[in-house]
This record gives sequence, structure tokens and C-alpha cells, in this order.
Amino acid sequence: MTTTPDLATLTGEYTIDPAHTTIGFTARHAMVTNVKGKFLDFSGTLHLDGADPSRSTASLDVTMDSIDTGSPDRDGHLKSSDFFKTDEFPKMTFRSTRAESLGGDDYRITGDLTILGTTKPLTIDLEFNGAAKDPFGNERVGFEGRADIKRSEWGLTWNAALETGGVLVSDKIKLNFDISAIKQG
Repeated sequence: MTTTPDLATLTGEYTIDPAHTTIGFTARHAMVTNVKGKFLDFSGTLHLDGADPSRSTASLDVTMDSIDTGSPDRDGHLKSSDFFKTDEFPKMTFRSTRAESLGGDDYRITGDLTILGTTKPLTIDLEFNGAAKDPFGNERVGFEGRADIKRSEWGLTWNAALETGGVLVSDKIKLNFDISAIKQG
């Protein structure tokens, strides 16, 4: 049962629960369809300050070799030197630098996203989905978020031209976050 407690009671340290969290993305392919993928191996922490959301923080580490688009050949190409160079750059990281309440259940977190050793700012709009105590006694919070990036800004520039015009892989990538986190202590 989801409840909406006084936000001040949510203050504390949380660990992202990978079994109930999805870190995903969508890319336009061949100018006609969307390909969706996700990362299977990641870890992260949240510090929530319910009384002053601007003092909240987030940290996320993603293992790039864990990419899964449902196609082993495509996943292999994404891990290669054409894209993520996972042998040289095994992690993608996000470290928040600012958090703000937008009113209601809407929040915005800004931070530094590092891919291929390049760090650029990223802003993620989040919706607070609620808080609940699960059947095992864990206090959980849930957030759903999204952000758009241009992959070329992180050095992800591989592409192929199409005979009909356009390119094989869009520069714009939609990032999707469905986060469940468990309060520690």
C-alpha cells in the first residue's frame, strides 16, 4: 500500500534497489522506429531531506558492459570502440550538484553525467511516486524520471548514413529512470 507521509519523515540515506529499479534509454533507429534498452548492473544512493529538498543528493554508478537492448549483436556493437568502449570506460556515473522542488510531487535534480571520461551537466525531472513499508519491513521511496541528452556531447558520434537520407542512430537519446530505494538504518 502506497502512502504519502509527511515529507520530513522521509529524510535519510537510501540505497537504490536494483531488483526494482530500471535505468533505461530510447534511441531512434533508422529514422523510423525506437530501440529501447536498459542497464542490468548499477548501484546508487540517495540522501533525501524532506524538510529541505534542495539539500537532497543522488549518486549513480552504471556498469556499461551490462547494456541490454534485447539483441546480443547490437549490445556487442554498443560495447565496442564505436560507442561505449567498455574496456577503457567501464562505468557511467552521475553525481548530483543541485536538487529542487517544483511543487506537488515534481522535483528536478541536476548533476554531472560522465560517459567516456567526458563530464557534462544533466538535468532530470522526477516525479515522486510515494513511500511505503514493504512486507519485509523496508521503508521504500519511488521516483520516476526522464531526461534527454545529445549523445554527441559525450563523444558518442558513430553513425551511418541512410540511402534515403538521415542517419542510422539518432543523436537524441531519451533516458528513463524508474527508481525504488530502501532507507538505510
